Amino acid sequence: MSFGLVNIPVALHAAETSNDISFKLLDRRNLAPVHYRRVNEETGNEVPWDEIVKGYEYEKGEYVPMTEADFERANSEATQTIEITDFVDDGDIDPVYYDKPYYLAPAKNAGKSYALLREVMRRTKTVGIAKVVIRSRQHLAAVFPQKSALVLELLRFAHELRDASGLDIPGDVAIGEKELKMGERLIEAMADKWQPEKYRDEYREDLLALIERKVQEGKTKVIDERPPQAPKRRAKVIDIMDLLKRSVEQAGQKEETTRQRKAS
Repeated sequence: MSFGLVNIPVALHAAETSNDISFKLLDRRNLAPVHYRRVNEETGNEVPWDEIVKGYEYEKGEYVPMTEADFERANSEATQTIEITDFVDDGDIDPVYYDKPYYLAPAKNAGKSYALLREVMRRTKTVGIAKVVIRSRQHLAAVFPQKSALVLELLRFAHELRDASGLDIPGDVAIGEKELKMGERLIEAMADKWQPEKYRDEYREDLLALIERKVQEGKTKVIDERPPQAPKRRAKVIDIMDLLKRSVEQAGQKEETTRQRKAS
């Protein structure tokens, strides 16, 4: 990682883990797995992974083969360096730009320079804006301290975000002071500290429970295409003040129950 004349040897480590539920493709007639085959268009023969290379189609049917060495050869410095070009205030980056996190770990003998950058950024409340090449593509990235680690978060380029001006979004709307005050009370009643560990992927848990139920009921050979029962649609909200008032009351009851549980 470089900024100015400073170079800090680092290694890049994925900071997220995938908990996606894996599914195989099956032939519905006998539930046998359907395999994905890599077939040569000319010979019809299957091609092993170690014989596959990437190719750029420069004209119809004509390709330039590219190897991993070619991607590095195009700009060896760019593929090996996280180049910080600017430092900005840590509150300046709109959250919609954030995309994918990585941890940066110092290489051997780089601990002091790593810690120095981390503490300087923490003290100045700044984020480093960098460019990095990952898997043959250059990304914009933000480098910032998080506890004892430095995090590199891939950012979306401005041109990758849609302009919201074409959407039907209300502009200035006349909202009464009583409605605003009631809305503030609702937010205050629901306010809490950020505790990421308390949030769960409930849909994933429900999906696994449904799969387990099918196994327990011996329905592993049954394809059930009955549509699910549609949830009841909520009635149109006519009185927003009444809705806010009831929401505040519910949030207050929940808060009181939590407080009593902690006290006991």
